[in-house]
Amino acid sequence: MAMAHKSAGRSALARVLSVLETFDQDNAALTVSRISQRSGLPVPTVYRIVAELLEMGLLERGSDRRLHVGVRLWEIASRAPRALGLREAAMPFMEDLHAATRQHAQLYVLEGCGALVIERLSTRGAVTNVTQIGDRQPLHATTGGLVLLAHSSVNMQDSFLSAPMRAYTPNTPTDPAELRRILANIRTRGYVVCDGYITPDALGVGTPVYSPGGDVIAALSVVVPRDGAQPMTHVRALRVSSRGITDALGRASQVRPRNLRLFPSGTDE
Repeated sequence: MAMAHKSAGRSALARVLSVLETFDQDNAALTVSRISQRSGLPVPTVYRIVAELLEMGLLERGSDRRLHVGVRLWEIASRAPRALGLREAAMPFMEDLHAATRQHAQLYVLEGCGALVIERLSTRGAVTNVTQIGDRQPLHATTGGLVLLAHSSVNMQDSFLSAPMRAYTPNTPTDPAELRRILANIRTRGYVVCDGYITPDALGVGTPVYSPGGDVIAALSVVVPRDGAQPMTHVRALRVSSRGITDALGRASQVRPRNLRLFPSGTDE
């Protein structure tokens, strides 16, 4: 009865979104009953929604009968203008960073109260890294998250810092006062170093990516082993790459037809 009450009043589209949002990095394959628990929707409602999503290819069923996100959903999502334009511009520079570090290179945008990973290059045998493309990473514990939070509105920062924050390792900053100092340093220095914030053996270095008009629209980072890391070497490489991405976005905006948007509504240059 509690579930039925919780789901009452939701539109059909909101219920579909509730089902899709039950899938994340730690829950990539789910049963109908587990989707019902995580979404707060009754099992019969989940069955109906899942049947339609399976028919449309937005969900797929594995050999173990559990459900996972379908390739068609990824195909549709990958056409988002913000992600598409950034990924196209960033890829050559991310490839250079990846080749230089032989570890991880990652590109983030702010999405709600998380840092959405829209591109990631990695290498077999690289340092442990929990990030996957399409993941929303915590703003207080990741390079991309901290860079984006540092350049978000004051209201956004106040709201985020007033909520409880998870400590992933003993190094994860969770004290609001400490985080405010970190955010101020990012704005002053133009980079952040996350030393074991998410996983104990990894160090992340991140810098902002600017639009041609000077707004921070993304964050670029590398994740490398803590042992022997030389953060400032990575900072210099990231800054060069960030400037290259901005220049590429500027060139792209000059040649695109006027009816196409390089940036989402509200951030067009």
